[in-house]
Amino acid sequence: MQIIASSSELLEPLLTICRDVRQAGGRALLVGGSVRDTLLGRAVKDLDVEVFGLGPDELLATLDQRFELDLVGRSFGVLKIKHLPIDVSLPRRESKRGLGHKGFEVLSDPLLPLDQAAARRDFTINAMSFDPLTEELIDPWGGERDLRVGILRHVAEPFSEDPLRVLRAMQFSARFEFPVAAETVALCRTIEPEGLAKERIFDEWRKLLLSGRRISLGLEFLRQCRWIRFFPELEVLVHCPQDPEWHPEGDVWTHTLHVMDAFAEERLDDSKEDLVVGFACLCHDLAKPETTHFTEGRWRSPGHEAAGEQPTRDFLSRMTDQRKLIDEVVPLVREHLKPIMLFKAGAKPPAVRRLARRVGRIDRLIRVCRADHAGRPPIPFDGFPAGVWLAEQAESLQLADQAPSPIVQGRHLIDLGLKPGPEFGPILRACFEAQLDGEFETVEQGVLIARQLLDQGASSELRPISEP
Repeated sequence: MQIIASSSELLEPLLTICRDVRQAGGRALLVGGSVRDTLLGRAVKDLDVEVFGLGPDELLATLDQRFELDLVGRSFGVLKIKHLPIDVSLPRRESKRGLGHKGFEVLSDPLLPLDQAAARRDFTINAMSFDPLTEELIDPWGGERDLRVGILRHVAEPFSEDPLRVLRAMQFSARFEFPVAAETVALCRTIEPEGLAKERIFDEWRKLLLSGRRISLGLEFLRQCRWIRFFPELEVLVHCPQDPEWHPEGDVWTHTLHVMDAFAEERLDDSKEDLVVGFACLCHDLAKPETTHFTEGRWRSPGHEAAGEQPTRDFLSRMTDQRKLIDEVVPLVREHLKPIMLFKAGAKPPAVRRLARRVGRIDRLIRVCRADHAGRPPIPFDGFPAGVWLAEQAESLQLADQAPSPIVQGRHLIDLGLKPGPEFGPILRACFEAQLDGEFETVEQGVLIARQLLDQGASSELRPISEP
């Protein structure tokens, strides 16, 4: 096993730590994700080192000789090497004392046997350790085997003490494209959320959307282990029928799985943009169950895009208080059919401007619609001509990644002799509508429009400033 070949700049500090620990009478092992990712040939961005045989004070004294340390986690047996992505910790015993992810008593135990130290980890592929000095792989729970065959399996029964691990299984399954072992699925069915904090839940969903290679695997695991019941807006998608001519892939749940995989294939590696678009893809059809009915020989879901606002807000609000994020996702759900509608209608620039005003960023909307359009196998993806057309229109109007801003501002009305106040609203709105209709493009042209509206008495409440 070649040691963290993709992070050679970390190799020398790692070996230095291991040698110093050995000289002090202990043993330092590389543990967790860095071992897993090295075996997979993936880039390793940070290292976790576990030290056996030294007490907390001995470890601190050993590391302090060569490294600058961050002692914030010292009470939990964790020392961080400053200026390097390396955490050094002692083996820990954990016992359940309360509910949820934080309901554990954690005690450091430098004499803990290797297999027991590994048993506190979540999955076998994360329970391996590696001795950089002897190049020995220590694998008491069969992680290398599971990594080789591609399966996600829990280590031991204490797995069930931390409900967050169910959602970790969801995002790990998607990230590594590993199905979850049947016994792990069965164990997860017995676990309750225990009041998990919403920020912890959100973090696992964030990882699913930003790192999942096959997001469908993670979502399908959620259904198999029945945790989907804790996300009722998703649960009702299962078995919700669709018109087979337009959606030969099956029900809304199946469609959503395909949409999420299509989204994952075209991520931008921009966490902010990918998170907004990813959640919009996930939520785009949440209102189909409440709007779907069979009429004239077909399944139809009229108005599901606009009706999707409330279930989208409900779903996201239970896992995050980020109002800005939610407010950016909702318009994409509400408008996700508009690109095709405008394309078929041969819409003119005013319609494109108004769409940009409603969604904020047309480029995001196109990404959502491309994934929606691609998520209908066996219908082959045709490149989504409506999206190509809309992108060209938006680019020509300089609205691809921004909403139109009003050209005429309050200060311009003041220059025309209007007193500041609530009466500004009607005239500014009228100017903005004229701008969206393409009646003007510059401040000078907009001020002329404003003057015309004033002369026409656009609002009976508008009162010019009297001359002194």
